[in-house]
Amino acid sequence: MIKRRDFIINSSLVLGALAIAPSLAFSTKQRNIGLQLYTLRNMFSKDVKGTLEFVARTGYKEIETYGYSAEKGFFGTSVKDFKKILADNGLKAPSGHYEFNSFIKNGNTDFLKSCMECTNQLESEYITVPHLDEKLRSNLDDYKRIAQKLNEAAVLCKQSGLKLGYHNHDFEFKKFGTQTGYDILLAETDIELVDFELDLYWAVRSGNNPLELFEAHPGRFTMWHVKDMDKLKTEWNTEVGEGTINFKSIFAAAQLSGMKRFFVEQETNYKPDILESTVKSFNYIKKKLI
Repeated sequence: MIKRRDFIINSSLVLGALAIAPSLAFSTKQRNIGLQLYTLRNMFSKDVKGTLEFVARTGYKEIETYGYSAEKGFFGTSVKDFKKILADNGLKAPSGHYEFNSFIKNGNTDFLKSCMECTNQLESEYITVPHLDEKLRSNLDDYKRIAQKLNEAAVLCKQSGLKLGYHNHDFEFKKFGTQTGYDILLAETDIELVDFELDLYWAVRSGNNPLELFEAHPGRFTMWHVKDMDKLKTEWNTEVGEGTINFKSIFAAAQLSGMKRFFVEQETNYKPDILESTVKSFNYIKKKLI
């Protein structure tokens, strides 16, 4: 496992290597910049329409949803109305985070079917698993069961014309002997059916080098969460470009990763405020990374 400091230092070397081997590099020209709406959760949960209008004015072209309810849609906004607001603002939602713990725990497909209906109505591509309850993941056998359930869900998604994605935190990288839960998920999910949304911050914070993950599992990380790590407190996020993660080397390896799209996310430490932080991250990516 590579340490964060080593990653920050060595990533510049990898960037140079990619420059020498252009077949591994990936042009991100004209790529849309996406935003995970959890970044604006305090605003979004109270004002869905106003939040999406702000996102569009900032320049984001894609969003990733969260907080869907079969009864209340997106915080009281129906899926039909939500889709119209997206269209009115020139936004698309290629992925959404949907609660998956109940399906993994007991195999109940009721909510999953509602999520698939929502995803198709929004003309999205991915249903993405956002988080696993701690009680579901205490050992490697738990992760093997999770992988099996992800494969089952992915088959149902495929039947509905959708793909299944899995979003990580840091707990997946906890070692059980010589293996991690993430090792199991990558090895035992169907490569044709299950994609991974690599949260770059959580990968680096857990002591892993995203570039090494790309090399070990090329093409599997079709989505990214782009969030930076604060220079003083690793448990804090910061605006993209303000922290310690070398995103230039990571974006240079986008083709190797398999990345099709990415979403900015910031959960903590907004400077000077949540809206300005969202704008600052967008501007850095637009000017420096793509």
